Amino acid sequence: MLKRRAKISPAFSMASMTDVIFLLLIFFMITSTMVSPNAIKVLLPQGKQQTSAKPLTRVIIDKELNYYAAFGNDKEQQLALEALPDFLRQCAAKEPEMYVALYADESVPYREIVKVLNIANENKFKMVLATRPPEGK
Repeated sequence: MLKRRAKISPAFSMASMTDVIFLLLIFFMITSTMVSPNAIKVLLPQGKQQTSAKPLTRVIIDKELNYYAAFGNDKEQQLALEALPDFLRQCAAKEPEMYVALYADESVPYREIVKVLNIANENKFKMVLATRPPEGK
């Protein structure tokens, strides 16, 4: 007795496509939490290179010489210059290896930037000066 073999036609499986889409969705959800938005608008000075350090704490000086600070993805809060060292120490207690990014408007006098740099130096914080990329790139 001869058995007849049924011809099986290849079927397209969406399972692997679904897995890829799911992995991409997870990737974008995780990386979007790492982006720290800069809600205070400042015109940064131009620089030749962008830094690769990932700052955890942001200090922002706007053109009216108002100081703002935030840790991680927290919203920026306005503080007085005298309150900045305590705020940075609290952030360092949460994350000892933190970088502090200083965003200063290009119209801010250099002496204001030096005040923040001195605070960081006295407390041994690692500082990063934020700049915008050169025009034409």
